[in-house]
Formats: sequence, structure tokens, C-alpha cells
Amino acid sequence: MKRAVYPGSFDPVTFGHLDIIRRSAALVDELIVGVLQNNNKKPLFSSLERVKILLEVTKDMSNVRVEAFTGLSIDFVKKCDAQFLVRGLRAITDFDYELQMAQTNRIMAPDIDTIFLTTSLEYAYLSSSTVKEVAYYGGDISKFVPSGVVRAILEKMHPENK
Repeated sequence: MKRAVYPGSFDPVTFGHLDIIRRSAALVDELIVGVLQNNNKKPLFSSLERVKILLEVTKDMSNVRVEAFTGLSIDFVKKCDAQFLVRGLRAITDFDYELQMAQTNRIMAPDIDTIFLTTSLEYAYLSSSTVKEVAYYGGDISKFVPSGVVRAILEKMHPENK
């Protein structure tokens, strides 16, 4: 069985993330979306909330599983008994960082390969940080994230508007 892990913060999940999830899920028998709980960051959503949101937006993908994790991504990939780690690339700046991480991971786990998928051009500009900034200032984020995610972000950022 070919199994891959796509790790990330997904705070919030965007159409760019979903593009990578759909495309990588088509390459393997099982894709595990790993939701990182990073204690060095102050996320908008808790890891449990992010898992719940991802479960909702991937419910039509039968070979996708969603799990929270802490620690190193490569350790989570090993724990999942996966052969591949999936990473999305938006720009050359992503590649520099991701190549270093892939090489480091290869030293720590020589039997696990990193698969890079370039983001579809329509999402190349998109980041979770941008979505949060636009939402914070009241901008329309419906072209960046699914409608359920729009609602969750607005409820979290502007609870007075419920």
C-alpha cells in the first residue's frame, strides 16, 4: 500500500492546500493530512478545530485521513508507516527551504521520499497568513477558502457578528 503524509499547520486550510490534498491523494492509496500542533506559534484555530475543519472539507475523498501531531514531521511520517512526505511549492523561496528540509529528512529517514507538488497557478499567491489578514480587516475571503472555513474564520475573529 502506498501511503503519504501531507503535514502542515492548515491555519486555516485554503483552496491551495485542498489542491495539493486532492492531487497527492490521487497518487497514493492513502493520504494522511497531518495537522501540526506547533507550540511556537499562536494559531487562530486549535489543532482539534483544524482537524475538524479538514475532516469536513475532505469528506468526499475516501482515501484521505486527518490526524493531529506534535514534533518532527518525519517522525510522524514514520509513525504512520508512510513511504512519502508531500510538500507543496508556491515559489522559488518555498523550494529553498523545502529542499533543505527534504535533505535533512532523507538523512534521518533514508527510506522516506519527499514528493514536491507545485501549486496550481490559480493558488500560487495564496497563504493562510494572507487569508487571516484579509479576514481580520473585513475583506472577502470566499475566493481563498471553502464556505465552511469562511464561517469558522469570521466566527473566530469577529464573534460579535454571530
